[in-house]
Amino acid sequence: MFERFTKDARAVVVGAIEYAEEAGAESVDAEHLVLALLDREGSRASFALAALGLAERGDAVREALGEARRRAGLSQADAEALAGLGIDVSEIVARVEEAHGVGAMSGDRKGRGRWSGRRPFGRSAKEILEKSLRVAVARRDRHIGDEHILLALTIRPGVSGEVLTDHGVTYESVQRVLYGGQGGYGGGEAKAG
Repeated sequence: MFERFTKDARAVVVGAIEYAEEAGAESVDAEHLVLALLDREGSRASFALAALGLAERGDAVREALGEARRRAGLSQADAEALAGLGIDVSEIVARVEEAHGVGAMSGDRKGRGRWSGRRPFGRSAKEILEKSLRVAVARRDRHIGDEHILLALTIRPGVSGEVLTDHGVTYESVQRVLYGGQGGYGGGEAKAG
């Protein structure tokens, strides 16, 4: 599948691997793809993100992703659902970090020995890359670009999609900026993904 990726899409994948390595993460996940997309310049995805105002709010996105990682990958919606059951996720995180250090719940290995070998792609990143292929095929595009990765990130439920949505980046808004709102992966089908 990688041979179908454009230069920009390949750069996103390589950037995601670098973010995972830098964080000491055990695998490359969807959040690393988002971070790599935020670094892009001169590509279709960077155009869409700039048009949606995310270029100026990139630090807020990075911070929101970092906070979710500290919550062991729980989305804000998950934390709110647990709060409804009387479980205070921030209190749990605070206690774990008090006992084991900041970021203990994130699964990162920073400061815990060197990681050897290539990082595998986690389930979330694999799903995003598979969905990006489906988005490209649905649009009848011959290659998978970084815009298809961005669109796939907005479709998949989870922390990355939630953070993008919280910052005004939805499937519909990206579609409108890139394609004028026409065609694509499909309204209802996109949500079900």
